[in-house]
Amino acid sequence: MERQHIPDLRDHQPAGHPGDHLSALDGRARLQAPDGRDHTAAVEPRPYPAVLGLRMYLPTAPPHESPARLAIPAELSAGLGYDAVGTSPEHGERIMDCLPRVGCVFADDERWWWIVPSGSHIGVTWPPSTSYAVGARLADPSWTRALLRSRSARPRLIHRPEGDSPYTPPIPLYFLTCRLAGSTPSWSLGAGI
Repeated sequence: MERQHIPDLRDHQPAGHPGDHLSALDGRARLQAPDGRDHTAAVEPRPYPAVLGLRMYLPTAPPHESPARLAIPAELSAGLGYDAVGTSPEHGERIMDCLPRVGCVFADDERWWWIVPSGSHIGVTWPPSTSYAVGARLADPSWTRALLRSRSARPRLIHRPEGDSPYTPPIPLYFLTCRLAGSTPSWSLGAGI
C-alpha cells in the first residue's frame, strides 16, 4: 500500500505569512492596546482552526498587570490582611441594612465588595451568587473587558466604617449571603488548622 502525500498548507502561503514564523516580527503580531502601549514583545501567536484552507494565527492575550487590588483608606488598620466578598447590589443593600457592623464596602456596576479578614474563605463554602477575591484582587474574566473598562466603572468606596477597622465580620456576612441565596451554610471544622 502506497502512502499518500498530504500537502502542508504552509507550502502554499505567501512569504511572510504569520504561519511560517519568519515574518518581519518573527511570527509576532503587533497589537496596539487601547491605552496606547505596544504589546508586541509579549504576544506569541497561537494556531487557530483553518478557515477556507488558510491557516490563521491569533495572538494570545497580552500580559497584564496583576489584578487591581481594592485599596482601603490608609488610616484604617488591616493587620489581618484582607480579602473581599462580592455580592449583587440588591443583596448588598439588604446586607447593609441587617448587619450591626459594616466595614469598608466598595461598589462597581455589577458587585458590592465587602472587606473581610484574609482567609475568610477557609473551611466555608460561600454561596454561588457571591464572589470571593483573595487579597481583594479583582480580575475581569476577559482581558479585553479589562482594557475597555473605564475608570468610572471601577469599584469605588461607598461605605467607610466608623471605627479604625476596615473589616465586615465574616461570619454574619456569610450567614446573610447564604440566607439571601437560599443555600444552606456549609463549613468544615478544623479546616486550615
